Amino acid sequence: MARDTSDTTPLTTRDELIAWFAAGEKPRARFAIGTEHEKIPFYTADHMPVPYEGERGIRALLENLGRETGWEPILDAGNIIGLAGPEGGGAISIEPGGQFELSGAPLPDIHATATELDEHLAATKRAAEPLGIGFLDLGMSPKWTREATPQMPKSRYRIMRNYMPKVGKLGLDMMLRTATVQVNVDFASEADMVRKMRVSLALQPIATALFANSPFTDGRPNGFLSRRSEIWRDTDPDRTGMLAFAFDEGFGYEAYADWLLDVPMYFVKRGETYHDVAGASFRDLMAGRLAQLPGERATVSDWANHASTVFPEVRLKRFLEMRGADVGGPAMIAAQSAFWVGLLYDETALSAAWDLVRGWSASERESMRAAVPRLGLHASIGGRCLGAVAAEALAIARTGLQARARRDGNGRDEAVYLQPLEAIVAAGRSHAQERLADYEGPWEKSVDPAFTTCTF
Repeated sequence: MARDTSDTTPLTTRDELIAWFAAGEKPRARFAIGTEHEKIPFYTADHMPVPYEGERGIRALLENLGRETGWEPILDAGNIIGLAGPEGGGAISIEPGGQFELSGAPLPDIHATATELDEHLAATKRAAEPLGIGFLDLGMSPKWTREATPQMPKSRYRIMRNYMPKVGKLGLDMMLRTATVQVNVDFASEADMVRKMRVSLALQPIATALFANSPFTDGRPNGFLSRRSEIWRDTDPDRTGMLAFAFDEGFGYEAYADWLLDVPMYFVKRGETYHDVAGASFRDLMAGRLAQLPGERATVSDWANHASTVFPEVRLKRFLEMRGADVGGPAMIAAQSAFWVGLLYDETALSAAWDLVRGWSASERESMRAAVPRLGLHASIGGRCLGAVAAEALAIARTGLQARARRDGNGRDEAVYLQPLEAIVAAGRSHAQERLADYEGPWEKSVDPAFTTCTF
């Protein structure tokens, strides 16, 4: 999660809220790709989680990485909780359970994204090895209980931890024990945003199935291929889900803004202080009648920060965030960006992707979303196995990337990054299924080998 926005420009009308989303529109020539991924740190000697404090803790890791990269520390109440890269150059942040996140810079192609990732992982390794820290490439910590997982000293997380148990059973698991990979994509207009939102919402469960990689919890199989994805189904119904209204006639910035207005707030940030207003209405903040902060009125930063506290399968800010995938290794991180860029950045591919999903009803999409965490590519929609749908979606993405014709120094276009996903579809087995087979076979019913096998 990147650092919170700071813009004190007052917001007084609903139209200004809507215009904030529209300000994200870009000409197609300026479309970029922003990749974010989380990775779970552990001590290599004993496979235990890494606390914040201590000579070998997360604080020390951030300080080491800051020295490696020259990036500036991000502070919260005197604690270093992230690193800011050069202007427009990405950021490092820590998630509530210590998950280490790179929010990548906006880059022109997947080749640049892969290079950025390689450089980040190399720098992180140099910072982590002296501390005896490694990183899992799984979508959920496989061994530690929720209670055994350290909690990071970040003000907004304290507010969220207090609120989450009031609205769902698994919100704290989401915060403390899961890890994802996301790609952020641009849109040229409201109509372009709507098409991309609908296609990516409909296909997000396909991505969940392709990237399923969280089959272990508390030291044993948990009955799911993507437990991370299942956890989101019982986190907070007000701010998660498949956004069925995005398929309604007339959907656009206005409808999304109205939905966001109805989502309860977490906090209001003034200066360096996070004020706990969990459950309050953004409408009351705009009107100056927020009970916790009488007379305080909304600013641009309040709206931007509120937009970052909703977690649907696809999130609209001034770009679109794809949120359905478990994290995997470097090849899978690049593959996630390739999948969505191939589908969404070429007009012919985007039209073909819409043709693939346009006949699905809201109930069919919801049923698919509910089945995928357990069944993966063996779930179905519209009478079709998701493995077959995924194969078709990948073929469309490949044509879209080939049409972009962005080549690296060896003359390869971006379609090369789809190969790990094509291998998964060809084999009919996700990484989660491979790991479960390891557990039953060479791992001898222990998750400890994951700390050697499933690492960056």
